[in-house]
Amino acid sequence: MKEKFYSGFVSLVGRPNVGKSTLMNQLVGEKIAIISNKPQTTRNRIQAILTNDDFQVVFIDTPGIHKPKSKLGEFMVKSATTTFNEVDVVLFLIEPDAKPGPGDIRIMEKLQGVQSPVYLIINKIDTIERGKILEIIDAYRKYVDFKEIVPISAIKGENTQRLLEIIRSELSEGPKYFPEDLITDQPERQICSELIREKLLVLLDEEIPHGIAVEIMSMKKRENKDLIDIEATIYCERDSHKGIIIGKKGEMLKTVGTRARIDMQRLLGSPVNLQLWVKSKKDWRDSDFLLKNFGYSKQ
Repeated sequence: MKEKFYSGFVSLVGRPNVGKSTLMNQLVGEKIAIISNKPQTTRNRIQAILTNDDFQVVFIDTPGIHKPKSKLGEFMVKSATTTFNEVDVVLFLIEPDAKPGPGDIRIMEKLQGVQSPVYLIINKIDTIERGKILEIIDAYRKYVDFKEIVPISAIKGENTQRLLEIIRSELSEGPKYFPEDLITDQPERQICSELIREKLLVLLDEEIPHGIAVEIMSMKKRENKDLIDIEATIYCERDSHKGIIIGKKGEMLKTVGTRARIDMQRLLGSPVNLQLWVKSKKDWRDSDFLLKNFGYSKQ
């Protein structure tokens, strides 16, 4: 008799920088989404796949929901909010603040009409005293009828196994949507461009990273060699930022390339020769043509 198989989709939503990407990477056990301590790191929906013996979960890591100031911002918010009624489970992540801020309240207002079960996930509990968790629960549950409230530390993996058990309990009998050895539906080119952007987010000053996009121009395996040549262009909005990205004597660009190449080699399982260029494209975040060109097309 054939064993029953269960599957479903889980959306991770919340304000920027609450740990959605970290949690998704933790649950899947692989680095799929880029991580930094700057808000709005994730720009596209990123799907990660966890396949076990009797179930498969497709996690959708959405961009942080914020008040948009550009067409790129509008795209990011739309990418996040359109998943609410398309999934089997919604995980609403928050930081351990005693009171919800305006951004959290705005998200909870959108969640009030959602038919899917919504779980409140209090992340970063390793940063607070445990006695404060009840205070946080009381502050948030008056807004939404959460199915359950789960305190976790995504970065340390604390209580994430319990969360996975909860997700498993919500799955219905269904098909295996993706092959069991696949951990993401993102093209390798897109992941590589995001790895470069991650290094820029980590290394650069606050105002520069949000005006950056990365495009993989070519990605080819050398004939008769286990070596992949990757050429990528980093776009920024100002000529002054271009000099900062390149750095004195090219040191910043070299550091970005070295760090990105290490992650790419881990991802691709082959040595990588990475070449980076920097160009300025003024106001690209408000250009429909350039947004589409950089992969931020409308859902």
